[in-house]
Amino acid sequence: MALSLKKHPMPEQAPEVRAHNFNEVALGYDEETAVAEAERCLHCKIPQCRKGCPVEVNIPEFIAKIKERDFDGAIAKIRESNALPAVCGRVCPQENQCEKHCVLGNKGESVAIGRLERFAADREMAQNKEVKPIDYAPDAQKVAIIGAGPAGLSAAGDLARRGYRVTIFEALHTAGGVLSYGIPEFRLPKDAIVKKEIANLEKMGVKIEVNTVVGQLYTIDELMEEEGFDAVFVGTGAGLPHFMNIPGENLNGVYSANEFLTRCNLMKAYRFPDYATPIRVGKKVAVVGGGNVAMDGARTALRLGAEHVYIVYRRGEEELPARKEEVHHAKEEGIDFQLLNNPVEVLGNDKGWVRALKCVRMELGEPDASGRRSPVAIKGSEFELEVDTVVMAIGQGPNPIVASTTPGMDTNKRGNIIADETGATTKPGVFAGGDIVTGAATVILAMGAGKKAAAAIDEYLKKKRG
Repeated sequence: MALSLKKHPMPEQAPEVRAHNFNEVALGYDEETAVAEAERCLHCKIPQCRKGCPVEVNIPEFIAKIKERDFDGAIAKIRESNALPAVCGRVCPQENQCEKHCVLGNKGESVAIGRLERFAADREMAQNKEVKPIDYAPDAQKVAIIGAGPAGLSAAGDLARRGYRVTIFEALHTAGGVLSYGIPEFRLPKDAIVKKEIANLEKMGVKIEVNTVVGQLYTIDELMEEEGFDAVFVGTGAGLPHFMNIPGENLNGVYSANEFLTRCNLMKAYRFPDYATPIRVGKKVAVVGGGNVAMDGARTALRLGAEHVYIVYRRGEEELPARKEEVHHAKEEGIDFQLLNNPVEVLGNDKGWVRALKCVRMELGEPDASGRRSPVAIKGSEFELEVDTVVMAIGQGPNPIVASTTPGMDTNKRGNIIADETGATTKPGVFAGGDIVTGAATVILAMGAGKKAAAAIDEYLKKKRG
């Protein structure tokens, strides 16, 4: 049988149906499709795909096991490196990582590595297998992790497997970080996926203390000197929203994407009135930005009942930083892309509510330092977009609370913690990784940083113990 140069398509809810519900869009491969997709793997002598995986999953081996229908073996192989496979199979930008390096991609479409990972993880979850608790030594050293997001959860899983007693301190009332508050239900189901992955870590023996703000309840010094922790990992992410600082951003009806998505995802506004979280979405919504968070905000607004949703982005389609899949899904659902436009003012009515977004048309000039062409305003091209809600999705930065209460731990001018390639900060015994170090990035890069830091903490504590 000739080798197919095309991936097996992912079954999905129809756009006209899913635009009105919060159920997961992608439905997952069945066994036959997964095996058929695994058979497309060339099993290269020098596999390139592994180069693109931040958590170093042995991709060829787990795909070979799916091909042999050894599905238990496949997920066991993935879990050797990845603490959250059902999450990664859904939200990783595989097209820029493992699949980008797939040799088959030179002639056709790369192997659907992410979809196969999701298949193996979902099948394991459906079986509700018992996770064995770790048998800790009586004198096991203790590690504190600040933040239960992707970086913290990844570090926790690796450290627990190495025999350390791990406690995660999470500021919010639910663990998961951006997995719980940022990524919408229709991309990443909370009860079916996120909570189960976190529960598996707890079954291994990882303790999670929620509603615990480190920097207020404890400082890092207190955790180490009074609570007996031998090392600390900081994975507090980037949860402080950025605004454009244009007139009218303080009007009623202007949200940061962070608040908008947190209300909907973490606080379950999409299930109002079953959950008492109000969220006002008008008839016409403008989401400012072009990344995955902007796509999430726009697609969420649509599902909450908005009649018309715009994406307003100052560059063109080629420059959109969001995953191509997310852009494709948004377009299928009817999101209106207003590209090469930049907001200059939010306009309000006499009652202090948004009535329009004033924008200026842009054109692309010379490339900037990053190689992307810089947008330049076209003089006299201002126009008004009639909207009653504006969501600012232009990035977020680090919350300063941990760094400001930790003497000896240096930060850069943006407030990000300074750490070396292993995650070690300038304060002995304290490591950091993920968005708090790099600025806002992807789930899998944060997980990779947590994994690296876990290895460095292991090395540090072995030396400390002598």
